[in-house]
Amino acid sequence: MKIAATGFFDGVHLGHRLVIGKMVEEARNRGCQSLIVTFWPHPRAVLQQDADRLRILSSLEEKKHLCYSMGVDDVAVIPFTREFSRLTARDFISEYLQETFDVTSLVIGYDHRIGCDNSESPDKVASWVSECGIEPIVVEDHRSVDGVAVSSTVIRRLIAGGDVRGGAERLGYNYTLHGVVVAGAKIGRTIGFPTANMMLYEPMKLVPANGVYVVDVLVQGQTYRGVCNIGIRPTVGDSRGQTIETHILDFEEDIYGLDIKISFIDRLRDEIRFDSLEDLKARLSLDCQAARMLLR
Repeated sequence: MKIAATGFFDGVHLGHRLVIGKMVEEARNRGCQSLIVTFWPHPRAVLQQDADRLRILSSLEEKKHLCYSMGVDDVAVIPFTREFSRLTARDFISEYLQETFDVTSLVIGYDHRIGCDNSESPDKVASWVSECGIEPIVVEDHRSVDGVAVSSTVIRRLIAGGDVRGGAERLGYNYTLHGVVVAGAKIGRTIGFPTANMMLYEPMKLVPANGVYVVDVLVQGQTYRGVCNIGIRPTVGDSRGQTIETHILDFEEDIYGLDIKISFIDRLRDEIRFDSLEDLKARLSLDCQAARMLLR
């Protein structure tokens, strides 16, 4: 017996966690397996719906990790293709939930969608599921902040605008970027603020708005406080386009080529063009002081 929940679950935010938590609870109470059935890549990327502007909150590996951290037993990933997008709700329930994954119960959230003839009505989805011989478990409640339902769309808008605190409030954790440290122009080193320049592992990952942020940095198995600048480096006239570079406090090791994760705590300021490197150095000193003062 398996109890499942289905969806893209981008970010695995508080709304998703309500559904996933219910699934895990029911599975434990009944002594059966809990299963997330998700898709990759994002449907909009396949269907070319604003694909050039599409950015996601979590990579596939991040999504899996977040689900497993909640106690989910298994995560099944279905390749999302144009052919798959044409499946009706009943075909999806029959071919995948029943025949492929042997699902006996499905947890349904308030805006649950299934198939090309999808409906956001949980009652409608529950009816389809029940007709196919699967027990529907409807979660009536939903998460909201400031009177607005928590959704991946709202969180993307907040983070894209630099409101990483607002994003974290709805995600249930601090938004994170994950990548590898690559060589930069090394100008920061000349003024006493060496930076780790990041290349993202997932190119579709949403990057917060240009600016300076307080972050926690996970590198070599240890977590440090840092100051991250996202932007175009206007003071030095860099032509490399947008960069993500982090000064790690109390850290001096060479980490080129190593794995790095930065978790956004708060936004300090906009990216500013300074008249000189000395002015930049003075402001960076203030930024680091502010970063140290923020509680972890």
